Amino acid sequence: MRKTFKGLFSIAIIGICALNTMSCSNKKFNVEGQISNAADSVLYFENVGLEGITIIDSVKLSDKGEFSFSEEGPNAPEFYRLRIYDQIINVSIDSTETVTIKAQYPQMATQYEVSGSENCEKIKELTLKQIALHQQAMAIQQNTSLGIDEANDSILKIIDAYKEVVKTNYIFKEPMKAYSYFALFQTLGNWLLFNPRSNKDDIKVFAAVATSWDTYYPHAERGQNLHNIAIEGMKNMRITEGAMEQAIDASKVEEAGVLDIALQDNHGQVRHLTDLKGKVVLLDFHIFATNESPARILLLRELYNKYASQGFEIYQVSLDPDEHFWKQQTAALPWISVRDEDGINSQRIMLYNIQSLPDYFIIDRGNNLIKRAAQMKDLEAEIKKLL
Repeated sequence: MRKTFKGLFSIAIIGICALNTMSCSNKKFNVEGQISNAADSVLYFENVGLEGITIIDSVKLSDKGEFSFSEEGPNAPEFYRLRIYDQIINVSIDSTETVTIKAQYPQMATQYEVSGSENCEKIKELTLKQIALHQQAMAIQQNTSLGIDEANDSILKIIDAYKEVVKTNYIFKEPMKAYSYFALFQTLGNWLLFNPRSNKDDIKVFAAVATSWDTYYPHAERGQNLHNIAIEGMKNMRITEGAMEQAIDASKVEEAGVLDIALQDNHGQVRHLTDLKGKVVLLDFHIFATNESPARILLLRELYNKYASQGFEIYQVSLDPDEHFWKQQTAALPWISVRDEDGINSQRIMLYNIQSLPDYFIIDRGNNLIKRAAQMKDLEAEIKKLL
């Protein structure tokens, strides 16, 4: 876990932190183009990896400035960069695409054209926004008419405004995209803008991307590492809050591969999802006030009756607005039934990237989220596999 954060905080302002090694196929991707006014300069093509920056290839540019790099295509999004001295262009690769870049040195980091990749276009937008934020912050710091507290308050306000724009227009809009992953690791100076170590809302942002990657890039190390970062942040926040309230024993805070949910069940008892470690769990998001609900509950009953004695449990989260109706519907159910009073506006919907209801996830005995509904053809087979 500490290894994850070691990599997370070591990247410069317009770089990113890549949290896994490249997974390759036999197919190729290409990054090509032209950088003018850079004759005799060495252009480096680098992979941004867990342990740091690795030079993949390089070329000494001619008067024309043309270049072309080709490598094996990754199975999940991977991140690279083009660099001449301290001028950097960040690039993401999904699989076997061809990305074309045209730039002019020495302003290549900010003045370049990119085509062939929507992700790379969005990364350029984010990079330019980040640089503009940095310039705003520097202007505030250099404003001698502002006191220290006033300047710091102003900087925090522009950071908060920036984060809202990035969350709304990029991360939450398409959390499965490489550019959303890139946005998570933007910095101001040496500080992460989204800091899951000290901000509850930022933990949820990391978790939203992590959960989305579970669906689109199953078993990708980056997705798992995002979960690890979010969980580490939750652990740190609990320890901090426990120290303040003198109520939490830090030694009892355990790491898990699933983001905890703590809600009251239909008997008034608070039930933690992570307390079910040791069982195979179906995490089910459900609305009872739908026409399809009765038939689906019957199917879940069959599964529960068949496998509960072998260590199978259901943790069902109701998003029904009517609490009384929910209690009536769940009174005779044998599994854990909790209700989120925020309904479809719940932050847990965002946390688990729920796009439609019902939706469900399968969790192994070690509290690790294994798959979500979209990844499973046969739920019963997945349950039997884990028992």
